[in-house]
Formats: sequence, C-alpha cells, structure tokens
Amino acid sequence: MDCIFCKIVKGEIPSKKVFENDKVLAFHDIQPAAPAHVLVIPKKHIPSMKEAAEEDRELLGEVLLTAKKVAEELGISDSGYRLINNVGSDGGQVVYHIHVHVLGGEKLGGLNVKG
Repeated sequence: MDCIFCKIVKGEIPSKKVFENDKVLAFHDIQPAAPAHVLVIPKKHIPSMKEAAEEDRELLGEVLLTAKKVAEELGISDSGYRLINNVGSDGGQVVYHIHVHVLGGEKLGGLNVKG
C-alpha cells in the first residue's frame, strides 16, 4: 500500500506528533492553512467516509474526540476552531485515508460554498 498516512503511522515517514494512542494519531500538517493546523487520523486505513462501515463507528468517534482534545491542547478550544473532513475529489480530498483537519488560532474565513 502506498498511503502516506499509513507510512506515517508505521514511522516510515516522520511527523510532528501531537497525540497518539493505539487507535489514532494526530500530527501537524506540513502545509498549514491556519496558525494551528493538525490532522487526526485513524491508524486503520479507511480511504474516505464513503468507505467507512458500521464497524468503524467507535473508531470514527475516537477520531472526533481526539480532535476535540487536540484543540484543547493547542489552546484554541475556547476561541473556536474548525473541523474538516474532505470526501472524494470534488470534496477536496487529496490523501485517501480518512483524516480530520483541526484548524484554528485565528478568525477563520467563510467556506468556499456556491449557492
């Protein structure tokens, strides 16, 4: 498998870790879009939410609760932050391993939504 996030989980590619346990890993994004920008991933390879299964329910909950914990540890919880999960090419997904972006540390602009 040639998944960059799986290689990060295995330690084959270095990352600046924020949090890790047996199920999830959180690390700083190498191309931050905000002063605080951390990715939270499950260690299990799931390409996207499209492929997530009922059996992944607890793991996906762990990802979201870890994102909350990361925001608290980064000191952005009180002022507010954004969680983003892109799905598929039209949704802006670039790496096909489920991940949640935790963004904050400044007032974030609106979303690029046509309507």
